[in-house]
Amino acid sequence: MDVNQIYQQYADGERDFRGVDWSDVDLSNAHLIEVDLTGANLSRANLAGTNLALAKLTGSNLSSANLSRTNLTGADLNRANLRRAKPVGAILIGADLSQADFSESDLTGAILSAANLQGVNLRAAVLRETDLVGANLTGATLQKANLSDANLKGAILRSAELVGANLTRANLAGADLLGANLRDVIMLDNIIYE
Repeated sequence: MDVNQIYQQYADGERDFRGVDWSDVDLSNAHLIEVDLTGANLSRANLAGTNLALAKLTGSNLSSANLSRTNLTGADLNRANLRRAKPVGAILIGADLSQADFSESDLTGAILSAANLQGVNLRAAVLRETDLVGANLTGATLQKANLSDANLKGAILRSAELVGANLTRANLAGADLLGANLRDVIMLDNIIYE
C-alpha cells in the first residue's frame, strides 16, 4: 500500500488498519489519530512527527521505526516490539507517550531521551540498554521491568512503581526518585553520582 492510498483511506474515514504491512513506509508528520494498527508491521517506518494519539498498536512491530517527536498520547502499545535492530533501535526522542501501555514490551536499545512517559505502563517490559536520559517517568509503572544497563541520567521517576525492577549497571546520576517505590529492586554496579 502506498502512502497516498493510506492518506486517502484515512481521509475517507477508515481507521481500521489491523495487520497491515507498512514496513519501510514514510508517514512522517501524518495525522493518524485513533487508528487501529493492532498487529501491524511498522518496522523501519518513518513516523517522525506523526500524530498517533489514541492509536491501538497492540502487538505491533515497531522495531527500528523512527518515532522521533511522535505523539503517542494514550496509545496502547501493549506487547509492541520496539526491539533494537541493527544498527539503531526505535527512536522516540521527545515523543509523548503519556499513559501508553508498554507492558511486557521489548524496548531493548530504544532511544527515549526527553520523552514524556508520565503514567506509562512498563510492567515487566525489557528496557535493557535503553536511553532514558531526561525522560519524565512520573507515576510510571515499572514493576519487574528490566532496566539493566539503561541510561536514566536526569530522568524524573517521582512516584514511579519500581517494585522488583532490575537496575543492574543503570546510570541513575541526577535521577529524581522522590516517592518512588524501590522495594525489592536489583541494583548492582550502578552509577548514582558523576
